[in-house]
Amino acid sequence: MSQHILIVEDDRVTRMRLAAYLREQGHRVSEAEDAEAMEHIIAMDPPELLLVDVNLDGKDGLTITREQRANSRVGIILLTARDDQVDKIVGLEMGADDYVTKPFDKRELAARVKNLLARINDIGLAPEGPPPISEFGPWCFDRIRRRLVSQARVEPLTSIEFGILKALTDYPGVTLSRARIADLLGRGHQKSNTRTIDVVVGRLRKKIEDDPACPDWILTVHGEGYRFVQPSTAETS
Repeated sequence: MSQHILIVEDDRVTRMRLAAYLREQGHRVSEAEDAEAMEHIIAMDPPELLLVDVNLDGKDGLTITREQRANSRVGIILLTARDDQVDKIVGLEMGADDYVTKPFDKRELAARVKNLLARINDIGLAPEGPPPISEFGPWCFDRIRRRLVSQARVEPLTSIEFGILKALTDYPGVTLSRARIADLLGRGHQKSNTRTIDVVVGRLRKKIEDDPACPDWILTVHGEGYRFVQPSTAETS
């Protein structure tokens, strides 16, 4: 069965045209005009991906993102007519995986949808044998369940948070440029969008670091990128 996409958009013409295009691409698509209709559909048929207009009447797209991310790992792409970096950064900080500014090229949006669904699908495939879990400090990085676990709490990870943390922990002690991280995410066409990676690294630091402003694990190498400290080095320093 094809993966389920739910479009939450209050402009009927935009919503119908986008739904028709995505159906042509082979996706199973539902439509909602507001948060109430969205919640009803989610309860009946949970989607793998939400396409959410930021500027909805009533409960807006940023609020929807925050609420969904609090208890769900669903993929979220924000649609916004606002050419304002602050809105985009806030959306990413709340847990969105990506954003597209209106008016957008339908082919570009379809490519972003395809890439995010592929990452979600890959993450859901559990390999044979014991779960590949990495340990550092108080944390266990559960790559199957896409979460961080300590004795004190559990931190679920969004798709892009998981992808970036996986990339960094796959190469401990190695400085990865933002372009390299984008390649490892399968997002090579977005290499110029370094701000997205910076925002998500900031989100990860808030989850794993005692002091996000002075990190022990994810270090910034100025002018080059990011490096994940090898656990033995961090724990004995």
